Amino acid sequence: MGDVPLEQIRADFPILSERVDGKTLVWLDNAATTQKPRQVIERISYYYEHENSNVHRGAHTLAARSTDAYEEARSKIARFIGSPSPENIVFVRGTTEGLNLVAHSYVKPLLAPGDEIILTILEHHANIVPWQLIAQETGAVLRVAPVDKNGQLILSEYTKLFNSRTKFVSVAHVSNALGTITPLGELIQIAHGYGLRVCVDGAQSVSHMPVNVAALDADFFVFSGHKLFGPTGIGVVYGKSELLDAAQPYQGGGNMIADVTFERTVYQKAPQKFEAGTGNIADAVGLGAAVDYLTHIGMDNIAIYEHALLEYATRELTKIPGLQLIGTAAQKASVLSFVLDGHSVENAGQHLSAQGIAVRAGHHCAQPVLRSFGLEGTVRPSLAFYNTYGEIDALARALFELR
Repeated sequence: MGDVPLEQIRADFPILSERVDGKTLVWLDNAATTQKPRQVIERISYYYEHENSNVHRGAHTLAARSTDAYEEARSKIARFIGSPSPENIVFVRGTTEGLNLVAHSYVKPLLAPGDEIILTILEHHANIVPWQLIAQETGAVLRVAPVDKNGQLILSEYTKLFNSRTKFVSVAHVSNALGTITPLGELIQIAHGYGLRVCVDGAQSVSHMPVNVAALDADFFVFSGHKLFGPTGIGVVYGKSELLDAAQPYQGGGNMIADVTFERTVYQKAPQKFEAGTGNIADAVGLGAAVDYLTHIGMDNIAIYEHALLEYATRELTKIPGLQLIGTAAQKASVLSFVLDGHSVENAGQHLSAQGIAVRAGHHCAQPVLRSFGLEGTVRPSLAFYNTYGEIDALARALFELR
């Protein structure tokens, strides 16, 4: 993969040597969470052994070390996604908290009864429920763009949703249930043509393809560390400077204030304005290490390899009698949702687990899009750059056995 052999990459991930019920683990549940390279694990340990302190304003050496590590991670992440400045990067717990932050801090104050927010049917529940909550509070309405029989967003139907009451758009970059890559550049351009801002759920894209938020002209871009080969409990909100300045703090407390009296509070500027309390410092540093690791391999190299692996897996799975792939858009990332005649998704998932193959079986927190296909769930193998053609063969063999 580029200049880094796949064998070396796999050796960097200790859990890939784990045995499950006597079988070597085949990790094909990457859309739920990714595994962590030794470099990330060791960086977190180093932080706790040598740098652990609260950040900012400490008058001692460890506070300086901790602050430097935390802010260096912010800078690494800014460079990784093409942010013009580290000040556009807000640390949160994950994509879900990030979407809630955008909804409550920036969008809710804009809304009046009858105003509209545009989503797509592809959305994860985390990009549906926060908007429902603020719609219920304000009297706003959600409008939803549909997909075709292949799971591709219908751009003409998306365009028809815009009108004088539209106030905001929030869309997935990649569907976690189908793997569909949405035409994000066009979605943003159309919304901007109406003078509207767009939030992008990038949870399923940043680990599979190069992302440049400035080139996309995204207004907000949100993702999770644990899907980016980093730790759980850390995520990122990118926001344009003028939008972060306009947004109200989502939570209040220490670290986000410049001055407090009992009569009024003066907030710090972004990003600190949105980082109340002690942040997840160690895991932010760990996410910085994950970004270093991915940068070394090269996101272009990862995208090319994963696409070839996806094409191979698609060919192999379509050979299995009674297996129907759900989501066959021309532009897809590394997700292979399917159903199998005569077997529940739970049964298929349990059979694969008995072979050491980890997949997700269920609704994937994306019930609306699966129900649009007449389904309540699918089996979902999902790929990452440490997966192999041999693992795809093992998946296909196990499914043939089930047949």
